[in-house]
Amino acid sequence: MTIVPGIVVKHQSAPQWGAGKVVEVTLTMATIEFSDGKSRKIVASHFGDLLPSDRSSWVPLPHKAPETGKLKKKTRATKIA
Repeated sequence: MTIVPGIVVKHQSAPQWGAGKVVEVTLTMATIEFSDGKSRKIVASHFGDLLPSDRSSWVPLPHKAPETGKLKKKTRATKIA
């Protein structure tokens, strides 16, 4: 199997990672975003551990909105007598 950006794979030694989408490939490694939410770099000597997977098996986790660093003002509840 040829490792190229965009293909979906699974790591045969780490099924708990789920399916992963290849996002970058160099001569020495591939960067893969797995369904468990982590991005991992797999060295070329371990490309043989990657197996093709169905494209529908890769479900990316939703990205969190970046925090702006601003704190919201807390409002106090008013007691009604």
